Amino acid sequence: MMDSGTGCVHTAPGHGEDDYRVGLKYDLEVLMPVDETGCFDETLVKEKLLPNPEEFVGQLIFKCDDKILELLGDSLLYNSKFKHSYPHCWRSHTPLIFRATKQWFISVDEKPKTQDKTLREIALSEVEKTLFYPKTGKKRLESMVANRPDWCISRQRDWGVPIAFFRVKKTGEVIFDEKVLNFVAMIFEMQGSDAWYSMSIEELLYPGSGYKADELEKVTDILDVWFDSGSTWYSVLKSRNYDAGEYPADLYVEGSDQHRGWFQSSMFLSAAVEHKAPYKGVLTHGFTVDEKGEKMSKSKGNVVAPEKVLKEYGSEILRLWVASSDYQSDLKISDGILKQNSENYRKLRNTFRIMLANINDLEVLSPYSEMGELDRWILSVAREVFNNAHKSFSEYNYVHGMSLLNNFIVNELSGMYIDMTKDSLYCNAKSDKKRKASQSAMAIITKSMLLLVAPILTYTADEIVENAPAIIKGDATSIFDMVYEEIKEIETSFNEEYMVKARESFATIVDALKKEKVIKNTLELVISCDSKAILDMDSNDAEDWFVVSKVSDEDANESLGDFKVGDDSFTISKATAHKCPRCWKYQASSENETCQRCARVVNA
Repeated sequence: MMDSGTGCVHTAPGHGEDDYRVGLKYDLEVLMPVDETGCFDETLVKEKLLPNPEEFVGQLIFKCDDKILELLGDSLLYNSKFKHSYPHCWRSHTPLIFRATKQWFISVDEKPKTQDKTLREIALSEVEKTLFYPKTGKKRLESMVANRPDWCISRQRDWGVPIAFFRVKKTGEVIFDEKVLNFVAMIFEMQGSDAWYSMSIEELLYPGSGYKADELEKVTDILDVWFDSGSTWYSVLKSRNYDAGEYPADLYVEGSDQHRGWFQSSMFLSAAVEHKAPYKGVLTHGFTVDEKGEKMSKSKGNVVAPEKVLKEYGSEILRLWVASSDYQSDLKISDGILKQNSENYRKLRNTFRIMLANINDLEVLSPYSEMGELDRWILSVAREVFNNAHKSFSEYNYVHGMSLLNNFIVNELSGMYIDMTKDSLYCNAKSDKKRKASQSAMAIITKSMLLLVAPILTYTADEIVENAPAIIKGDATSIFDMVYEEIKEIETSFNEEYMVKARESFATIVDALKKEKVIKNTLELVISCDSKAILDMDSNDAEDWFVVSKVSDEDANESLGDFKVGDDSFTISKATAHKCPRCWKYQASSENETCQRCARVVNA
């Protein structure tokens, strides 16, 4: 091609990747007479590549073109210049010189000492044992390990972690003497790796090595940064300086782009040294985007900075947002999303506050046998929810675990049980068994729920412990002294599906009665029914379930509404007794007089 050259003029295996591969195929000699400064080196003299080669040694190659043309003399047939595309350095914008140089490699298809498998085979077998979240990460890492070439771990830079070996000047032989290496390592441990640059060979060389410093030179290559990051398991988990956990790590966490990077480099280095993976599990997450799913950028003005969130909402809200987001895809964040998380946090915090207030004077937990059906019901629901949430958290499925907890708090716990037990907690005698039983159920739930959310809402959890009664924290002085235990299994005959349907049907009629201003409060009502499930319950539990003044099989007065659950009939009517000024239940025999229960408590 006249406009871009043909490539048929010459093939230089030492000056370009394509030519190098052609040279390998046809067994061509690799000559590379250019040093790292872009100047001709002693190879010109050694290989007699030019007449009077000494004149060219140390000269920048781009400045030698005219001299070489002069050497050709009459052998030069034609000389012209044309412009064409040529690679330049992105930083200095100067032309690049392609050089085939000696590099340091980790051979992935060689067997480490004492091992029957190659490094690649060890890594692949360890990938098979590793847990991945999400599971698709396994195929991604497996494919990269299976198809990667040998790992070139050296770079030619003026900064970085040095490949700290000495080389014999005359022969180019690299010294692998263990005593020499250990002496350098000792210096690095005391002074850092910069000592390789700041100290002389005489200072770095082991005194009893038998080598002469003036006959040696330092290897000037640095380590690939992925070698640095891939060795963090050794410098952190196996450190003798501080306790950083056990090797292998339970989990490595990073973005999905790190299958090619940190996850893979860590795997190969650990497989080479310890012959196993440095982690038991790998979790990959998406990237943070705005509420529309668009990438954040300053030009768009949609960047949500963590420091701004911390200043406006606090770290707990940010942590709750992370735990409530599906990290397997991109994570959306905005002021609106953060405000919603703030509301969720406030609901959670207020639930803990009211639970702590209700159990403040509880000293001993009531046994399950002394609990009412509602207490046993809420404990059985809590046990199932907490076990599932704990399982989700253990599998790093935080969004599902938080969803289970939030639904339980909003619906069964705060929306139903706390409302149902107000009467017995506030109006029964302080030592009443029913009150103690409800307090005990709340205490058990509070402790378990506290320890479930503690890893996410650490500061809130620690604050709760500071203000919690001994029945919750025992001898613990902080949340870190406490350990999660699942709620013990409890037997209950409570038919939740049936009872919830009855409560929801009742609530539908109540909403209409309130809109029509027939009633202001459900305590103004009584329920008459033929339901064996309801009538077999303790009367107080039945009243609390619907939050009414009475539930019985007595004929109703004037019906305000009817509903059915299966074959069972329910009739709602106004209470005929008088309102107790203390508990507000319509169970008093006369106006402005307390009911029998409240009279006993007050007069005790």
